[in-house]
Amino acid sequence: MTQASGYQNPLVGMNILKIHKALANESRFQILQWLKNPAENFPPHKQHGHFNDGVCGVFIQEKSGLSQSTVSHFLSVLQQAELVIPTRIGKWTYYKRNEETIKAYLQLIKTEL
Repeated sequence: MTQASGYQNPLVGMNILKIHKALANESRFQILQWLKNPAENFPPHKQHGHFNDGVCGVFIQEKSGLSQSTVSHFLSVLQQAELVIPTRIGKWTYYKRNEETIKAYLQLIKTEL
């Protein structure tokens, strides 16, 4: 739903069941927790010196101790639920939390459940 000001309500079209499914897995939930404070949970990016683009998928895989294919699948599920935003830089993909979706989801839970 678009309002006259051009603002689009992030709750419209939100697939709450897809988000529930994504959060129901302990490892995916933990990845989101780690991404909340990347500087505390991951080594610094030598090439960038910041986490503005997110955390490299390799760092997420290393911290989790899971296989690359498992972490790739988990990040795909989080991306499909719009809980993370991927950014491709060269051959690497960086992931950061989609704070807008998370905030809207929490608001929806607070008001509707």
